[in-house]
Amino acid sequence: MEQGNNDLIEVSDLKKWFYPKQSLIARKKNPLRAVDGVSFSIKKGSSIGIAGESGCGKTTTGKLLLKLHEATDGSFKFNGVELNEHLTREQMRDFRRKAQLMFQNPFEALNPRYTIYKSLEEPLIIHDLGTKEDRKSRIIEMLEQVHLKPVDSYLYKFPHQLSGGQLQRVVLARSLIVNPLFLVADEPVSMLDVSVRAGVLNLMREITEKMQLTTIYISHDLSLIKYLCDETVIMYLGSIVEKGPTDEILMRPKHPYTMALISAVPSTDPTIELKELNLKDSITSADNIPRGCKFQDRCPYAQEICLNLEPKLEYAGTNHTVACHFAEEIGGMKE
Repeated sequence: MEQGNNDLIEVSDLKKWFYPKQSLIARKKNPLRAVDGVSFSIKKGSSIGIAGESGCGKTTTGKLLLKLHEATDGSFKFNGVELNEHLTREQMRDFRRKAQLMFQNPFEALNPRYTIYKSLEEPLIIHDLGTKEDRKSRIIEMLEQVHLKPVDSYLYKFPHQLSGGQLQRVVLARSLIVNPLFLVADEPVSMLDVSVRAGVLNLMREITEKMQLTTIYISHDLSLIKYLCDETVIMYLGSIVEKGPTDEILMRPKHPYTMALISAVPSTDPTIELKELNLKDSITSADNIPRGCKFQDRCPYAQEICLNLEPKLEYAGTNHTVACHFAEEIGGMKE
């Protein structure tokens, strides 16, 4: 694929709407707007975190960027090439090598009938990379990079013979073995014991920095995003409500939804009094989104304008954008 500008990923007004099967009883039903007009870009070699509650559209966004879903509308450019158009088989194969997914559940991500060697060899065979000897060298190199040593003691084991932490390292090795440019990691440590999470996260940070890999981390865990991500995107009901540098988002949030997410994170310091932002109980469905602000039913600061006019992403600082009519006032209250 041809060389673009310094942005590897460019997304503009990207949408994914799911249409339920229609019956004679319910002939007409609103689509489920899983992703509803998101726009952002990711510079080459940088990392971005996408956070929000379950159902906010973050995983669907990740799948759109890997072309595991076809977009309903909008533009998605990878390395300057528009991918929401028809691609030839060769173009798609090239994209599949350059864009990889790190699965959430390592216990289900590997074929239980394959040895670790065969699981790592398979993507090299699919993409016709190297001779048999080259492939073996590459497999050994990747296992060493993910700190599974001595390598000989892992090559011919089956997945059930490894621990969860070891399996997730194998899953990471398989994602990176074809030298991709882009990696989507969907809740990469949520299935692991707390005792091994730090080791896997340190490894991911080390390898992605060494490979200058462009990475998206999808997670509920804001501490993970703070540790790994240069920028953060907060999503709610398929839309971006706030985005910007991670430290800026987490230290000086401007949107009440972002504030609520941060206030829900427990502190390890018992002397710190957590300030909860009490949200209303009503939760809007993604197939029945109201006019105006999508967060209006839950927001403690909602006013009449919020019921009628949808807020647009506007700058609230350097590279910090927020979709809220009262961002400056609310941010001032917080500080």
